[in-house]
Amino acid sequence: MIGLFAVTAAGRRAAAELAGRLGPEALVADGPIGPAVKRLWDHLDSAVFFLASGATVRLVAPLLADKHTDPGIVCVDEAQRFAIALAGGHGGGANALAEQVAEVFGATPVITTATDATGTTPLDELVDQLDASVDGDLAACGVAILDGAAVKIVNPLGFPLPALPDNVSEDVANPDWTVVIDDRRPAEDEERTLRLIPRTLVVGVGSARGVSRTAVTETLARLDSERGLDPRAIRAFASVDLKADETGILEAVQDLGFWHSSDGGDELRLLTYPAETLAQVAVPNPSAVVRDEIGTPSVAEASALHAAGELAYGAPVELVADKIKGDNVTAAAARIRPRGRLAIIGIGPGAPDLRTPRADAELRRASVVVSLDQYLDQVRHLLRPGTEERITGLGAEEARAAEAVELAQQGRAVALIGSGDAGIYAMASPALEKADVDIEVVGVPGVTAALSASSLLGAPLGHDHALISLSDLHTPWEIIERRVRAAAEGDLVVCFYNPRSKQRDWQLPRALEILAEHRPATTPVGAVRQASRAEQGVWCAPIAEFDPADVDMFTTVVVGSSQSAVVGQRMVTPRGYRWMAGDAS
Repeated sequence: MIGLFAVTAAGRRAAAELAGRLGPEALVADGPIGPAVKRLWDHLDSAVFFLASGATVRLVAPLLADKHTDPGIVCVDEAQRFAIALAGGHGGGANALAEQVAEVFGATPVITTATDATGTTPLDELVDQLDASVDGDLAACGVAILDGAAVKIVNPLGFPLPALPDNVSEDVANPDWTVVIDDRRPAEDEERTLRLIPRTLVVGVGSARGVSRTAVTETLARLDSERGLDPRAIRAFASVDLKADETGILEAVQDLGFWHSSDGGDELRLLTYPAETLAQVAVPNPSAVVRDEIGTPSVAEASALHAAGELAYGAPVELVADKIKGDNVTAAAARIRPRGRLAIIGIGPGAPDLRTPRADAELRRASVVVSLDQYLDQVRHLLRPGTEERITGLGAEEARAAEAVELAQQGRAVALIGSGDAGIYAMASPALEKADVDIEVVGVPGVTAALSASSLLGAPLGHDHALISLSDLHTPWEIIERRVRAAAEGDLVVCFYNPRSKQRDWQLPRALEILAEHRPATTPVGAVRQASRAEQGVWCAPIAEFDPADVDMFTTVVVGSSQSAVVGQRMVTPRGYRWMAGDAS
């Protein structure tokens, strides 16, 4: 919940305006502001106060407890000239919220958190991205980065990292600080070293019936002492389903889980699988005795590998600690290996407030962005200093997608940017066709051109509808025409994107002609050009009068069904279908 608090009439008007832009998560508090703050405090993710900064400080100071749990606090002055991130800059999201509020009012965001103000990578954000535990002085290392000290990154497993400041590199001869990203214990502890321990390990456990908690705990500890694996890197435990109620195993997992969760991690789970499932897993140390007893030649190694593969979502896994034998117990560990990351990001139609927070986060996470030039111009201010830009012009969609996949296969954190329906269609399809298990692919949805056009036209997509591209670059026109005809015969509302270009000036007229055969001449056709941008244009006309010559490649066209109408200059498609004689259905 985002709480909005105001005292004056101007402040309340501004709060109401902001609530409309922030969406359903925003709540304008009623009544006296002091009691309202106390009443809502425990439910707040963040809050915006339309008050003087001093008054805001006096209100929230007695309620602040910890930067990791406090809501982000933003203060806006009476004239809406400044949006000040007062508290919870990183953990509470106040820095990002201040920028968002500033965009709404045309104000100046005031951010004093050093890492955000300078544009460097905050280490605590990197910790969140890696889902890592921390060993060392995170704050002191962060200050060293801000001071320009030479910091060496050691990343032996190859985690995809965001853009880093110039003074942070893998190639530093005499570093002031070293940041090690690994799931293994170091050979020896070194001063001025910060260790980030990602949760990459799955530990398999097998045992005799009635094994003690002590025996299991001592065997698991040997993964650390003998194999050098940090227990803070454990993501889950696994075994055969016959051990799902084995008290010694459950108690040992619970003990380790207590320390794991106290370090900020999620509770550890024991995953169990049927013996016949584990019997299909190839392992280096099968046992005929175990196979004869429970139906699988391996429990510890097989369950570790199988569970790691299940949790990896396609990432490669490897056995990093083969079977260790203890007192009636065995243990082994598998690693989920990191891989390059490709985020396919929809940035929406253009307006900053229609871009999702997740899109902003992914852009900040990337070390390289691949984009059409005009898309990148809209979001360049969100990129971290040092982010590499790969820019192409129109008509190079497949080349951009191929380049993004290739960069991700090199282990990079890549953002591939698209805009609206056409941009995502042009980017996601070829990228996914070329992507394989060597990379992680993340889809970040944005507000589409169809949704933007619909919101501006009224409610034309309020009933069943079809979204059809008229571009025959990848799809033969015969197939496109068949789709248009099916939508016409089904009396669907139809949204056309990619409706027209200099090379394609006949396809939209032909599509409208097909639709007109199945619906009245008064059927409304709406068009939106450059939705939410300065050049925005919105118009509507009956299908018999609509002029396709007014449409260009930046326009989205929405054709109503036989039931659609224009009410108060807005297109409306009733949710309930009214059958009439002569309907196509």
